[in-house]
Amino acid sequence: MSQTRSDTDDFKTLFLNDTPLMDVRAPVEFEQGAFPTAQNVPLLDNHQRKAIGTRYKQEGRDAAIALGYELATDDVRTARLQSWKAFTDQHPEGYLYCFRGGQRSHLTQAWLKETGINYPLIKGGYKALRRFLIDELETSVEACPFIILSGKTGTGKTRLLHKIDDSLDLEGLANHRGSSFGRRCGGQPTQIDFENLLSIALLKHLNQKSGRPALLEDESKLIGRCSLSQPLRDKMQQSPIILLETSIEERVEVGLQEYVRDNLADFIRVYGEEAGFERFREGLTGSLYRIRRRLGGARYQALTSLLDSALQDHRDNNDINGYRPIIASLLTEYYDPMYEYQLEQKQGKVIFSGNHNDILEAYPEMIKNLSA
Repeated sequence: MSQTRSDTDDFKTLFLNDTPLMDVRAPVEFEQGAFPTAQNVPLLDNHQRKAIGTRYKQEGRDAAIALGYELATDDVRTARLQSWKAFTDQHPEGYLYCFRGGQRSHLTQAWLKETGINYPLIKGGYKALRRFLIDELETSVEACPFIILSGKTGTGKTRLLHKIDDSLDLEGLANHRGSSFGRRCGGQPTQIDFENLLSIALLKHLNQKSGRPALLEDESKLIGRCSLSQPLRDKMQQSPIILLETSIEERVEVGLQEYVRDNLADFIRVYGEEAGFERFREGLTGSLYRIRRRLGGARYQALTSLLDSALQDHRDNNDINGYRPIIASLLTEYYDPMYEYQLEQKQGKVIFSGNHNDILEAYPEMIKNLSA
């Protein structure tokens, strides 16, 4: 690989182009926060990183570097180079980085160069990339106009979002459906990863949509465990609102599809038939348990009994109809009162209300009127 590209600090272009990134930090660092196109191909494993860090604190930089070379046995070096070469072969357009763009990045780059591979690094490393996305998120929130898609739980807001090109799916970024029963297979990203994903999504929207509003689903401060920043929440509260309205019958069907059929399919795909159903069961019973105080003791016990029966009938007879009265009760008695209170607190004006087809038909004209 000949050197045709220089080291870069053009962070915006990296994220807009979904550039492949080779993260040579230790796995523990990568797990705490990374970027959507990054792959962890570490120079040091967690044990080595800890040992070198301890040596640095006790004896200084030179002693830490000496230990690093001592740990880099021929076998270790060969394994690292094989992994790095595989990445560079697969992603010749990519870049590498460590935490600050310092010792680890330059050492990786030097070892690769000895094998004839010239691969550029990111100046400032992870820390500079992360700082860019933090600042960019703040700038994007201020610059980007929003429209909020609101509606009661179960109206199918996320489905509608996916039919409108201007939308940003916050729940998709958080891998959570937003409600008390919204946990999804695979778990959620870390807060850092969620913020990175959101910052990149807004950056792309502003770059591609020429000032058009971003359509966001109405969310509370927390989507599962992922938190929206206060400036973002404040702007969402003041933005114009589209109100999605559907019947309770349709809402029950949406709940049945998303929280039963889709969730179970996800768990079975990952864990297999038996283990998948067990995790699905644990998810529903755990979610109901977590809201027991707000439900009250008698209602919680009644819903628990219904849920146990529904799960048994589902497992034994593949009959999911037993979930319908549970979903209907939760929608009308638990979620709807909270939604009505929250809608009253919003400062944004409802600019349109209707069902899915009404909104899809009217949306282009709404955008024109807002832009006028």
